Amino acid sequence: MLPAYGGGCVADIVPAVLEPGPVPPRFLPPEVIDARAVVMLVIDGLGWEQLAAHSDIAPTLAGMAGGSVTTVAPSTTSAALTSIVTGTAPGRHGIVGYRVAFPAGKLNILRWTTPEGDARDLIAPEGVQVMPPFMGHRAPAVIMSGFIDSGFTRAHLGGARLSGYLVLSGLAVEVARLLAGGESFVYAYYDGPDRVAHEYGFDDRYRAELRACDRVVADLLSELPAGSALVVTSDHGLVDCTGGTVEIDAEVKALAAAESGEARFRWLHARPGRVRPLLEAARAAHGGQAWVMAADAVVEEGWLGPAVTDQARSRLGHVALVARGGLAFTHPDDSTPETLKGRHGSVTAAEMLVPVLTHVAD
Repeated sequence: MLPAYGGGCVADIVPAVLEPGPVPPRFLPPEVIDARAVVMLVIDGLGWEQLAAHSDIAPTLAGMAGGSVTTVAPSTTSAALTSIVTGTAPGRHGIVGYRVAFPAGKLNILRWTTPEGDARDLIAPEGVQVMPPFMGHRAPAVIMSGFIDSGFTRAHLGGARLSGYLVLSGLAVEVARLLAGGESFVYAYYDGPDRVAHEYGFDDRYRAELRACDRVVADLLSELPAGSALVVTSDHGLVDCTGGTVEIDAEVKALAAAESGEARFRWLHARPGRVRPLLEAARAAHGGQAWVMAADAVVEEGWLGPAVTDQARSRLGHVALVARGGLAFTHPDDSTPETLKGRHGSVTAAEMLVPVLTHVAD
Protein backbone atom coordinates (compact mmCIF):
# COMPACT_ATOMS: atom_id res chain seq x y z
CA MET A 1 0.00 0.00 0.00
CA LEU A 2 1.71 3.18 -1.20
CA PRO A 3 1.06 6.70 0.10
CA ALA A 4 -1.87 8.60 -1.41
CA TYR A 5 -0.02 11.91 -1.64
CA GLY A 6 -2.20 14.83 -2.63
CA GLY A 7 -5.57 13.31 -1.90
CA GLY A 8 -5.62 11.09 1.14
CA CYS A 9 -2.35 11.29 3.06
CA VAL A 10 -1.41 12.70 6.46
CA ALA A 11 0.74 15.24 4.62
CA ASP A 12 -2.45 16.78 3.22
CA ILE A 13 -4.08 17.65 6.56
CA VAL A 14 -2.18 20.79 7.62
CA PRO A 15 -2.44 22.44 4.18
CA ALA A 16 -6.19 21.70 4.10
CA VAL A 17 -6.69 23.37 7.49
CA LEU A 18 -4.31 26.32 7.24
CA GLU A 19 -4.51 27.14 3.54
CA PRO A 20 -7.73 25.52 2.30
CA GLY A 21 -8.54 25.32 -1.38
CA PRO A 22 -11.95 25.72 -3.00
CA VAL A 23 -12.83 22.03 -2.59
CA PRO A 24 -12.41 20.42 0.86
CA PRO A 25 -10.58 17.08 0.86
CA ARG A 26 -12.70 13.99 1.34
CA PHE A 27 -11.23 13.29 4.78
CA LEU A 28 -12.06 16.67 6.36
CA PRO A 29 -15.68 17.88 6.50
CA PRO A 30 -16.24 21.57 5.59
CA GLU A 31 -17.28 22.42 9.13
CA VAL A 32 -13.78 21.51 10.35
CA ILE A 33 -12.10 23.73 7.79
CA ASP A 34 -14.52 26.56 8.63
CA ALA A 35 -14.11 26.13 12.41
CA ARG A 36 -13.09 29.16 14.49
CA ALA A 37 -10.17 27.14 15.89
CA VAL A 38 -8.68 23.74 15.09
CA VAL A 39 -6.72 21.48 17.43
CA MET A 40 -4.71 18.80 15.65
CA LEU A 41 -3.63 15.91 17.88
CA VAL A 42 -1.12 13.38 16.54
CA ILE A 43 -0.99 10.15 18.57
CA ASP A 44 2.16 8.27 17.59
CA GLY A 45 1.55 4.67 16.57
CA LEU A 46 -2.26 4.83 16.52
CA GLY A 47 -2.87 2.93 13.29
CA TRP A 48 -6.32 2.62 11.77
CA GLU A 49 -6.32 -1.18 12.03
CA GLN A 50 -5.13 -1.12 15.64
CA LEU A 51 -7.82 1.40 16.61
CA ALA A 52 -10.52 -0.65 14.87
CA ALA A 53 -9.38 -3.76 16.75
CA HIS A 54 -9.56 -1.94 20.10
CA SER A 55 -12.60 0.29 19.61
CA ASP A 56 -14.22 -1.22 22.71
CA ILE A 57 -11.62 0.41 24.96
CA ALA A 58 -11.49 3.73 23.07
CA PRO A 59 -15.14 4.83 22.99
CA THR A 60 -14.38 8.52 22.56
CA LEU A 61 -12.16 7.95 19.54
CA ALA A 62 -14.53 5.33 18.14
CA GLY A 63 -17.41 7.79 18.44
CA MET A 64 -15.72 10.52 16.39
CA ALA A 65 -16.50 11.00 12.71
CA GLY A 66 -13.93 10.12 10.09
CA GLY A 67 -12.03 7.36 8.37
CA SER A 68 -8.56 6.42 7.25
CA VAL A 69 -5.81 7.96 5.12
CA THR A 70 -2.30 6.76 4.40
CA THR A 71 0.87 7.85 6.03
CA VAL A 72 4.09 8.36 4.04
CA ALA A 73 6.85 5.96 3.03
CA PRO A 74 8.78 4.89 4.92
CA SER A 75 6.07 4.64 7.57
CA THR A 76 8.37 5.84 10.31
CA THR A 77 8.05 8.61 12.89
CA SER A 78 10.77 10.94 11.67
CA ALA A 79 9.59 10.99 8.06
CA ALA A 80 5.88 11.05 8.87
CA LEU A 81 5.92 13.75 11.57
CA THR A 82 7.96 15.98 9.30
CA SER A 83 5.47 15.40 6.49
CA ILE A 84 2.54 16.11 8.79
CA VAL A 85 3.81 19.46 10.05
CA THR A 86 5.30 20.69 6.76
CA GLY A 87 2.58 19.38 4.47
CA THR A 88 5.21 17.87 2.17
CA ALA A 89 6.35 14.37 1.23
CA PRO A 90 9.71 12.91 2.35
CA GLY A 91 11.14 13.42 -1.12
CA ARG A 92 10.65 17.14 -0.62
CA HIS A 93 11.62 17.66 3.01
CA GLY A 94 14.48 15.15 2.91
CA ILE A 95 14.00 13.27 6.19
CA VAL A 96 13.78 9.93 4.47
CA GLY A 97 13.98 7.52 7.40
CA TYR A 98 14.97 6.74 10.96
CA ARG A 99 18.71 6.46 10.36
CA VAL A 100 19.96 8.48 7.40
CA ALA A 101 23.34 8.46 5.68
CA PHE A 102 25.22 11.77 5.69
CA PRO A 103 28.83 12.49 4.69
CA ALA A 104 29.56 13.24 8.34
CA GLY A 105 28.12 9.93 9.52
CA LYS A 106 24.98 7.87 9.85
CA LEU A 107 22.47 10.02 11.72
CA ASN A 108 19.80 8.65 14.04
CA ILE A 109 17.19 11.29 13.27
CA LEU A 110 15.08 10.96 16.43
CA ARG A 111 18.05 10.98 18.80
CA TRP A 112 20.14 13.23 16.53
CA THR A 113 23.22 11.14 17.19
CA THR A 114 25.89 9.45 15.11
CA PRO A 115 27.95 6.52 16.45
CA GLU A 116 30.25 9.18 17.94
CA GLY A 117 27.45 10.74 20.02
CA ASP A 118 25.43 13.97 20.00
CA ALA A 119 25.46 15.37 16.46
CA ARG A 120 23.61 18.67 16.88
CA ASP A 121 26.82 20.61 16.25
CA LEU A 122 28.18 18.20 13.63
CA ILE A 123 24.99 18.07 11.51
CA ALA A 124 22.93 21.20 12.05
CA PRO A 125 19.23 20.27 12.26
CA GLU A 126 18.17 23.49 10.57
CA GLY A 127 20.11 22.52 7.46
CA VAL A 128 18.85 18.95 7.22
CA GLN A 129 15.22 19.98 6.78
CA VAL A 130 14.37 23.48 5.54
CA MET A 131 10.62 23.29 4.86
CA PRO A 132 8.79 25.50 7.39
CA PRO A 133 6.29 23.86 9.71
CA PHE A 134 2.63 24.74 9.37
CA MET A 135 3.00 26.37 5.95
CA GLY A 136 5.03 29.18 7.45
CA HIS A 137 2.36 30.09 10.01
CA ARG A 138 4.02 30.48 13.39
CA ALA A 139 1.63 28.11 15.09
CA PRO A 140 1.98 26.72 18.62
CA ALA A 141 3.05 23.10 19.06
CA VAL A 142 2.41 21.21 22.30
CA ILE A 143 4.98 18.45 22.84
CA MET A 144 6.60 16.68 25.77
CA SER A 145 9.04 18.97 27.57
CA GLY A 146 11.90 16.51 27.06
CA PHE A 147 11.61 16.88 23.29
CA ILE A 148 11.83 20.68 23.13
CA ASP A 149 15.62 20.94 22.79
CA SER A 150 16.13 17.87 20.62
CA GLY A 151 17.75 18.00 17.22
CA PHE A 152 14.72 16.43 15.60
CA THR A 153 12.43 19.08 17.09
CA ARG A 154 14.71 21.77 15.71
CA ALA A 155 14.63 20.06 12.32
CA HIS A 156 10.87 19.57 11.90
CA LEU A 157 9.36 22.19 14.22
CA GLY A 158 11.88 25.01 13.85
CA GLY A 159 10.00 28.30 13.91
CA ALA A 160 6.96 26.94 15.75
CA ARG A 161 6.11 28.27 19.20
CA LEU A 162 6.75 25.31 21.50
CA SER A 163 4.81 24.53 24.68
CA GLY A 164 5.92 21.64 26.85
CA TYR A 165 4.05 19.23 29.11
CA LEU A 166 5.60 16.83 31.61
CA VAL A 167 3.04 14.00 31.67
CA LEU A 168 0.04 13.11 29.53
CA SER A 169 -2.47 14.85 31.79
CA GLY A 170 -0.79 18.16 30.98
CA LEU A 171 -1.40 17.95 27.25
CA ALA A 172 -5.05 18.99 27.40
CA VAL A 173 -4.21 21.70 29.95
CA GLU A 174 -1.66 23.29 27.61
CA VAL A 175 -4.01 23.09 24.64
CA ALA A 176 -6.83 24.68 26.64
CA ARG A 177 -4.52 27.49 27.74
CA LEU A 178 -3.58 28.25 24.15
CA LEU A 179 -7.20 28.19 22.98
CA ALA A 180 -8.18 30.53 25.80
CA GLY A 181 -5.43 32.87 24.60
CA GLY A 182 -7.08 33.14 21.20
CA GLU A 183 -5.06 30.69 19.10
CA SER A 184 -6.86 29.56 15.95
CA PHE A 185 -4.67 26.47 15.35
CA VAL A 186 -2.89 24.29 17.90
CA TYR A 187 -0.78 21.23 17.13
CA ALA A 188 -0.25 18.59 19.84
CA TYR A 189 1.75 15.37 19.86
CA TYR A 190 1.93 12.33 22.13
CA ASP A 191 4.05 9.21 21.60
CA GLY A 192 2.82 6.76 24.25
CA PRO A 193 1.18 4.01 22.14
CA ASP A 194 4.24 3.76 19.90
CA ARG A 195 6.65 3.37 22.82
CA VAL A 196 4.45 0.82 24.58
CA ALA A 197 3.88 -1.25 21.42
CA HIS A 198 7.61 -1.29 20.67
CA GLU A 199 8.33 -2.76 24.07
CA TYR A 200 5.31 -4.96 24.76
CA GLY A 201 3.37 -5.43 21.53
CA PHE A 202 -0.40 -5.30 21.84
CA ASP A 203 -0.87 -6.82 25.29
CA ASP A 204 -2.75 -5.40 28.28
CA ARG A 205 -0.19 -2.60 28.65
CA TYR A 206 -0.96 -1.39 25.14
CA ARG A 207 -4.68 -1.52 25.92
CA ALA A 208 -4.12 0.51 29.07
CA GLU A 209 -2.18 3.10 27.08
CA LEU A 210 -4.95 3.33 24.50
CA ARG A 211 -7.48 3.89 27.29
CA ALA A 212 -5.32 6.74 28.59
CA CYS A 213 -5.21 8.31 25.12
CA ASP A 214 -8.98 8.03 24.83
CA ARG A 215 -9.37 9.88 28.15
CA VAL A 216 -7.10 12.67 26.91
CA VAL A 217 -9.18 13.00 23.75
CA ALA A 218 -12.28 13.24 25.96
CA ASP A 219 -10.54 15.96 27.99
CA LEU A 220 -9.73 17.88 24.81
CA LEU A 221 -13.32 17.63 23.60
CA SER A 222 -14.53 19.03 26.93
CA GLU A 223 -12.17 22.01 26.54
CA LEU A 224 -13.15 22.91 22.97
CA PRO A 225 -14.91 26.27 22.69
CA ALA A 226 -18.11 26.30 20.68
CA GLY A 227 -17.41 26.28 16.95
CA SER A 228 -13.93 24.81 17.41
CA ALA A 229 -12.77 21.48 16.00
CA LEU A 230 -10.55 18.61 17.05
CA VAL A 231 -8.71 16.52 14.44
CA VAL A 232 -7.02 13.31 15.64
CA THR A 233 -4.55 11.46 13.44
CA SER A 234 -1.31 9.48 13.63
CA ASP A 235 2.03 9.07 11.94
CA HIS A 236 1.85 5.30 11.30
CA GLY A 237 0.40 2.01 12.42
CA LEU A 238 2.25 -1.01 13.77
CA VAL A 239 2.93 -4.68 13.05
CA ASP A 240 3.65 -7.37 15.63
CA CYS A 241 7.14 -8.65 14.80
CA THR A 242 7.55 -10.90 17.83
CA GLY A 243 9.99 -13.61 16.82
CA GLY A 244 10.19 -12.31 13.26
CA THR A 245 13.77 -11.02 13.12
CA VAL A 246 15.80 -11.90 10.03
CA GLU A 247 19.54 -11.55 9.58
CA ILE A 248 20.56 -10.16 6.21
CA ASP A 249 22.20 -12.81 4.02
CA ALA A 250 26.00 -12.99 4.24
CA GLU A 251 26.51 -12.56 0.49
CA VAL A 252 24.27 -9.48 0.52
CA LYS A 253 26.19 -7.98 3.43
CA ALA A 254 29.47 -8.61 1.62
CA LEU A 255 28.27 -6.55 -1.34
CA ALA A 256 27.05 -3.68 0.86
CA ALA A 257 29.39 -1.05 2.25
CA ALA A 258 26.81 0.23 4.75
CA GLU A 259 23.13 0.26 5.61
CA SER A 260 20.65 2.82 6.86
CA GLY A 261 16.93 3.11 7.52
CA GLU A 262 15.46 0.67 9.99
CA ALA A 263 14.43 -2.92 10.49
CA ARG A 264 11.34 -2.86 8.24
CA PHE A 265 12.67 -0.45 5.60
CA ARG A 266 16.37 -1.22 5.34
CA TRP A 267 18.55 0.64 2.84
CA LEU A 268 21.65 -1.17 1.56
CA HIS A 269 24.48 1.03 0.27
CA ALA A 270 26.47 -0.82 -2.40
CA ARG A 271 30.20 -1.04 -2.62
CA PRO A 272 31.60 0.81 -5.66
CA GLY A 273 30.50 -0.86 -8.89
CA ARG A 274 28.37 -3.46 -7.08
CA VAL A 275 24.86 -1.99 -7.33
CA ARG A 276 23.48 -4.58 -9.77
CA PRO A 277 25.05 -7.59 -7.99
CA LEU A 278 23.72 -6.25 -4.68
CA LEU A 279 20.20 -5.93 -6.06
CA GLU A 280 20.30 -9.42 -7.57
CA ALA A 281 21.72 -11.01 -4.42
CA ALA A 282 19.14 -9.26 -2.22
CA ARG A 283 16.30 -10.45 -4.45
CA ALA A 284 17.62 -14.00 -4.45
CA ALA A 285 18.06 -14.12 -0.69
CA HIS A 286 15.12 -12.03 0.53
CA GLY A 287 12.62 -11.72 -2.32
CA GLY A 288 10.13 -13.89 -0.43
CA GLN A 289 10.48 -11.84 2.74
CA ALA A 290 10.50 -8.29 1.40
CA TRP A 291 9.82 -6.02 -1.50
CA VAL A 292 13.38 -5.68 -2.80
CA MET A 293 13.57 -2.38 -4.64
CA ALA A 294 16.26 -0.47 -6.47
CA ALA A 295 16.41 3.14 -5.30
CA ASP A 296 15.54 4.37 -8.78
CA ALA A 297 12.34 2.30 -8.72
CA VAL A 298 11.39 3.64 -5.27
CA VAL A 299 11.75 7.17 -6.60
CA GLU A 300 10.05 6.56 -9.96
CA GLU A 301 7.06 4.81 -8.41
CA GLY A 302 6.43 7.78 -6.12
CA TRP A 303 7.03 6.11 -2.77
CA LEU A 304 8.65 9.30 -1.44
CA GLY A 305 6.29 11.71 -3.16
CA PRO A 306 5.73 13.20 -6.61
CA ALA A 307 9.18 14.81 -6.63
CA VAL A 308 12.45 13.89 -4.93
CA THR A 309 15.08 16.57 -4.50
CA ASP A 310 18.74 15.90 -5.19
CA GLN A 311 19.41 16.34 -1.49
CA ALA A 312 16.83 13.73 -0.51
CA ARG A 313 18.02 11.36 -3.24
CA SER A 314 21.58 11.55 -1.93
CA ARG A 315 20.40 10.21 1.43
CA LEU A 316 18.99 6.97 0.04
CA GLY A 317 20.85 3.72 -0.31
CA HIS A 318 21.00 1.73 -3.54
CA VAL A 319 18.69 -1.16 -2.62
CA ALA A 320 15.73 -1.19 -0.24
CA LEU A 321 14.57 -4.21 1.74
CA VAL A 322 10.95 -3.42 2.64
CA ALA A 323 9.67 -6.13 4.93
CA ARG A 324 6.53 -8.14 4.33
CA GLY A 325 4.41 -9.71 7.06
CA GLY A 326 5.81 -9.56 10.58
CA LEU A 327 9.50 -9.58 9.70
CA ALA A 328 12.31 -7.24 10.72
CA PHE A 329 15.81 -7.15 9.24
CA THR A 330 18.43 -6.85 11.95
CA HIS A 331 21.83 -5.22 11.75
CA PRO A 332 24.68 -4.83 14.28
CA ASP A 333 24.44 -1.04 14.03
CA ASP A 334 20.83 -0.99 15.23
CA SER A 335 20.48 1.16 18.32
CA THR A 336 17.28 -0.64 19.32
CA PRO A 337 17.19 -4.20 20.64
CA GLU A 338 16.20 -7.13 18.45
CA THR A 339 13.49 -7.92 20.99
CA LEU A 340 11.24 -5.04 19.92
CA LYS A 341 7.75 -6.42 19.37
CA GLY A 342 5.70 -3.71 17.66
CA ARG A 343 7.46 -2.21 14.62
CA HIS A 344 6.76 -0.07 11.59
CA GLY A 345 8.44 1.41 8.53
CA SER A 346 7.15 -0.83 5.74
CA VAL A 347 4.18 -0.41 3.40
CA THR A 348 1.70 -2.97 4.71
CA ALA A 349 -1.84 -1.75 5.36
CA ALA A 350 -1.39 -2.18 9.13
CA GLU A 351 1.45 0.34 9.05
CA MET A 352 0.22 2.65 6.29
CA LEU A 353 -3.39 3.31 7.29
CA VAL A 354 -3.98 5.90 10.01
CA PRO A 355 -7.16 7.56 11.27
CA VAL A 356 -8.34 11.09 10.63
CA LEU A 357 -11.09 11.62 13.19
CA THR A 358 -12.95 14.89 13.71
CA HIS A 359 -15.37 16.59 16.06
CA VAL A 360 -16.78 20.12 16.01
CA ALA A 361 -18.01 21.54 19.32
CA ASP A 362 -21.54 22.92 19.40
